[in-house]
Amino acid sequence: MAARLRSFSSSIARWHADEAPVGSPLNDAEVIALRHTRLFGATGTVLMAIGALGVGARPVVQDPTFGVRLLNLPSRIQTVSLTMTTTGAVMMALAWLMLGRFALGDRRMSRSQLDRLLWLWVLPLLIAPPMYSRDVYSYLAQSEIAAKGLDPYRVGPAPGLGLDHVFTLSVPNMWRETPAPYGPLFLWIGEGISSLTGENIVAAVLCHRLVVLLGVGLIVWAVPRLARRCGVAEVSALWLGAANPLLIMHLVAGIHNEALMLGLMLAGTEFALRGVSSIGATRPLLPRPLTWPRDRQQWSRWWPAAMLLLGVVLITMSSQVKLPSLLALGFVAMALACRWGGTVKAFLLAGGSLTAVSVAVMAVIGWASGLGFGWIFTLGTANVVRSWMSLPTLLALGTGQVGILLGLGDHTTAVLGLTRAIGVSIIAILVTWLLLSVLRGRLHPVGGLGVALGMTVLLFPVVQPWYVLWAVLPLAAWATRPAFRSTTIVVTLAVGIFGPTANGDRFTLFQILLAVAASTVVVLLLILLTYQRLPWRAMTTLPPDRPADRSSGPAPPQPHPARPDAYADSP
Repeated sequence: MAARLRSFSSSIARWHADEAPVGSPLNDAEVIALRHTRLFGATGTVLMAIGALGVGARPVVQDPTFGVRLLNLPSRIQTVSLTMTTTGAVMMALAWLMLGRFALGDRRMSRSQLDRLLWLWVLPLLIAPPMYSRDVYSYLAQSEIAAKGLDPYRVGPAPGLGLDHVFTLSVPNMWRETPAPYGPLFLWIGEGISSLTGENIVAAVLCHRLVVLLGVGLIVWAVPRLARRCGVAEVSALWLGAANPLLIMHLVAGIHNEALMLGLMLAGTEFALRGVSSIGATRPLLPRPLTWPRDRQQWSRWWPAAMLLLGVVLITMSSQVKLPSLLALGFVAMALACRWGGTVKAFLLAGGSLTAVSVAVMAVIGWASGLGFGWIFTLGTANVVRSWMSLPTLLALGTGQVGILLGLGDHTTAVLGLTRAIGVSIIAILVTWLLLSVLRGRLHPVGGLGVALGMTVLLFPVVQPWYVLWAVLPLAAWATRPAFRSTTIVVTLAVGIFGPTANGDRFTLFQILLAVAASTVVVLLLILLTYQRLPWRAMTTLPPDRPADRSSGPAPPQPHPARPDAYADSP
């Protein structure tokens, strides 16, 4: 046992040097099944896009489908449109599950095959109306307030623009009076979009979707590189993370700024860890003496510091979209301190230097955007929402209902304040423990970041369905055990399909039940029709050099690729 513990400790200390396993390519039969699966999922996203014309979050004014016979038809048959949207979402989720057969086993699809599949699924949703949320209209209103020279951290859409403004009319009533809870970088980008598009709401929404695509592109770039760093297969991490239905449904279709936040955070973490892994335990961060580099060899001495600096800048920029991503900076700092020996001096030097750079970047963004640090005082704006996905909120709501039933009165608000405070305290304790684990070399920083964000989402005062991606994306690049993947699949299906109805609009219970029943029948029929064409069952594996039509029987099972030591600290 002692020898096993020593091996475990040494493997964690070598987390930066591990390589990801490589699987065998697919054979002919598996390639055909993959193509059918890709088309099945793409058909689902096309149905979602068509259904969004009827039940999507269309603008109150400047609706481009209004009065157009064919495009306006889905809005007049909302139950049918809701059925199409639900059916499409289920088809995409089922295709994603079947895709796991080609991403998790010894035989895996190539990176290019997965990239083509992902973009094919995303394309139909790029021109569809926003779905599952009206947050994008709040983005437009708050950005327009900034473009007019007002402070979006002091005034909301209604007092800043007026109730009859084209953007205010599409903002949900709950948020018309509230100031912006987002960072200055995001509002600065939105201000540029407002200056470009004016009051053209369709053009502004499409521009925000381009910002989402930029964030998704950064996610697709960063996740496989972080996975290699953690000893996880690229395709497996991309399947669980970037191709996750929650990302397609809520970040792409829903147009949420989480895409930009997560993209910048993950890309910054990758660049920062590149710098950390290039710094020796006794090698200083900056070359000495500090002279301007004149040749290639001298430039190479600056490479680790440049990568680390770029990573810190990107992480800080992500926090200026939404603050929770700043957690990544803490884990990068602990990884750097660990490389320097894990001493108190290393802790203070790494933490102090990275914090100074981060504060400087925040100050530059606040000054350049003209928005300053007003975002600090509006971070609790969303707390007015009572989300059932938040464990402290759910506990408070349940306790309040019990008090009402017992005749003790409605004390939900008081209990809510208590449970949320306890939840935040638990988050602080758990994050501190995870940071110390990284400092001591017992935990990979990517894994620590994923677990910390997961605990944050679980105990956060307000949780939306797409917040789950905060934890899923970094954990997809680190965790390997089937228990984690099974949990992620269950959460994805429950939150992504059964959570929202269509977009946050109000439907009658009868419409929802009718749409769910019709979608169930349609999906069951599709399963029966495609049972022989799609990989609903486990496929017979063949060696890559033997075509499927000449096989005489199942190939012998191939051994699992040797697991690198980095798997030891994964759940």
